[in-house]
Amino acid sequence: MTLDAPDRPGSTTGSPRLRRDVGVVGLLFASVGSIIGSGWLFGALNAAREAGPAAVISWALGGLMILTIALVYAELGTMFPISGGVVRFPHLAFGSFASYTAGWITWVATATVAPIEVEGALQYATKYGPFTAKHTVDGEIVHTLTGLGYLLAVVGMAVFVVINYFGIRWFAKINNVLVWWKLGVITLVVVAFLFTAFHSDNFTSHSFRPEGWQGVFTAIATSGIVFSYLGFRQGVELAGETSNPRRNVPIAVIGSVVLTGLIYVALQVAFIAAVNPSDLTKSDGWAKLEFTNDFGPLAAIATLIGLGWLATLLYIDAIVSPADTGLIYTTVTARISYGAAKNGNAPESLASTTSHGVPLVSLVVSFVVGLIVFLPFPSWQQLVGFITSATVLSFGSGPLVLSALRRQLPDAERPFRLPAGDALSLLAFYCSNLIVFWAGWTTDWKLFAAVLLGFVVLAVFHLLGKVSGEIEWRSGATWVVPWLAGLALLSWLGPYGGGQGTLSFGWSFPVIAVFSVVIFVLAVSVRLAPAVVRDHVEASQQEAEVEGRELV
Repeated sequence: MTLDAPDRPGSTTGSPRLRRDVGVVGLLFASVGSIIGSGWLFGALNAAREAGPAAVISWALGGLMILTIALVYAELGTMFPISGGVVRFPHLAFGSFASYTAGWITWVATATVAPIEVEGALQYATKYGPFTAKHTVDGEIVHTLTGLGYLLAVVGMAVFVVINYFGIRWFAKINNVLVWWKLGVITLVVVAFLFTAFHSDNFTSHSFRPEGWQGVFTAIATSGIVFSYLGFRQGVELAGETSNPRRNVPIAVIGSVVLTGLIYVALQVAFIAAVNPSDLTKSDGWAKLEFTNDFGPLAAIATLIGLGWLATLLYIDAIVSPADTGLIYTTVTARISYGAAKNGNAPESLASTTSHGVPLVSLVVSFVVGLIVFLPFPSWQQLVGFITSATVLSFGSGPLVLSALRRQLPDAERPFRLPAGDALSLLAFYCSNLIVFWAGWTTDWKLFAAVLLGFVVLAVFHLLGKVSGEIEWRSGATWVVPWLAGLALLSWLGPYGGGQGTLSFGWSFPVIAVFSVVIFVLAVSVRLAPAVVRDHVEASQQEAEVEGRELV
């Protein structure tokens, strides 16, 4: 069966629609399953090294910051329940250039998640075979893929594509089972650690905040904490494929962050208490803490406290959890390519779908790019900071879109309306800028280099006539370019990850606050005219009808 799409930039006439097979549990579990991936398997140790016992605060603050951003997307996702929403929302309020930039950053971020999940699984699996090798890179211990590891990584990526090929219904069924497993295992780890070994002195014996508040905030961006929350976006990205977006999207977006935040804080407490005090003495504190077979830190502790059966379960889960998250992100990366094509910012072939309602070309592109990512980032540790910064940067446009739309479409129906919209949107924008800043210059320069590459790709696409539609420079570039350039400059001046240290830890908070306010006001002031926005929304309305549902 085929449906005819309207003739407009980015439409794909005759392409089967995306299916509406994801219910409330499926959408919630898509977010929860994406959140609970490899991050929790490594995050507790990495955060403790960075912040000591105060890592508990890092997890809580990270969760609150991400929840602030998630609330913005809960409103947008229910207003416009379309697949690839994070990419397509900026198009409505600010036009083509803004949506292309957000889409490129988002695509780069999501395309690299499936590879890191494969790397995380193979690092734990090194207990059973030579899949990774231990090295020291820039003073950091990392586990990089071996030749055999690369081979298995390719196979793992291919499995993700095959499962996705059979459509969203099969994806949802498989994911629901895996999420129940993951929730069960992580809960069991928390309970078992707390009741088997609880050394309360660990919270104070080597200082509660050994690296001060700077360590607490650094851990949020660099140790895998924010990375471990980023999956909430799936409730938005798959909004066009759920049966009741009014109800399902807010539940998935907000519920997933709250649920996993409580679990992560409990896990960090259990981890800190379970560490043998003698190990802290040998390592002279938290910063250099390591264990035998530390390619699996949680499993190593389980073994040390006499829970061999739990260690075995963790090694099994180290395959299941990352594999499920990699599967989800393979799905989402293809939907982002699909959304970019629908915006007219990418070749139309990326929006073509199979008889199963699957964007196959987008899936294949995601697979190929994932294989390439293994080359410069052959370890979990080397890739986590990059993904965190890129994903949070892609979220940064959402708060600006919400405030712009409040002015452009003040009377539009909002099934979920965020209270104090401008204030919370500005706070969410500030949080996203802080997280990128905390990641440090060593990570951020690579991210901004990728952004520049994206602009080159955009220019090439237009020269070759592969994309269509107006670029809408004024409403996009006027704030996008100063925002990205300003963040790059602040990161270079900052005290994190190879920065110059000119901008101190204390002064960075008010400076970034002022910067965020300036960009926020600038973006809202150059928003598209209401009539143009209505045209964009009408085009999205027509697209939703092609996909099988009107926007509500």
